[in-house]
Amino acid sequence: MRITWKGTASFVIETAQERILIDPFLSLRGGTNPARFEDFLEYDTILITHGHFDHLYFVPELIDEGDATVFCTRVPADTLERYTENTGNIALIRPGMDLQFSDISIHVYRGKHIEFDRRYIPETLSPRRVLRYIRNMPFLIWANKAFQEGGQIIAFEIRAEEKKILLLGSLNLLEEETYPEQPDLLILPYQGNNDLVEHADRILERIRPKAVLLSHFDNAFPPESRDVDLRPLKRLLTQKYPQIRCVKPAAGKPVSF
Repeated sequence: MRITWKGTASFVIETAQERILIDPFLSLRGGTNPARFEDFLEYDTILITHGHFDHLYFVPELIDEGDATVFCTRVPADTLERYTENTGNIALIRPGMDLQFSDISIHVYRGKHIEFDRRYIPETLSPRRVLRYIRNMPFLIWANKAFQEGGQIIAFEIRAEEKKILLLGSLNLLEEETYPEQPDLLILPYQGNNDLVEHADRILERIRPKAVLLSHFDNAFPPESRDVDLRPLKRLLTQKYPQIRCVKPAAGKPVSF
């Protein structure tokens, strides 16, 4: 199996028989995500964890130009239906469902979005950063209203080639959900709060993965996003979880798994 991080929260899962694209997104002006729109057109199957613009905005265009089938819950499906006439390409999924794509099996779990704390927003959207990326602001104001998650965050348990992967839609878990423990790999989005290490610690303690692959740590839609300092997380892993291998992927470069 090969896993390729495409920047932000986007991944490609590739096996001998199947290729699946998850949460495609491209950078805004000044962003650091190197993906191109053409990079996403070759995939026929797209999975969406939730409806925020940095997971969904380019999907209507991918449906229209690439004829992809998109699997998502009701809230992002409603958003997609406003921006594409090809609604037959939208397949509704819900927590508890099992999906089968050739040699890839997927179970859908309920997830939870990380909460934005009081410090994060004013520090990220500082006057200096807003001024620097002022041309992105009209889009961001519109997109945050148009693309809502509506409490529908999901996580995917991906089974293929005798491996088990848990991919989270955001850096949080529901207390009442039963997630698979000790997966071979946990794909961990790492952005959205000033207490990222504490959030990651709670997830690692509960899930106990064998390895972690990071995502969403890049600055793809400034000034609302920012490059995340990963050193505190590395210290946590070294001191408390030395048995867990952590990988910071390079965008566009496959990782064999």
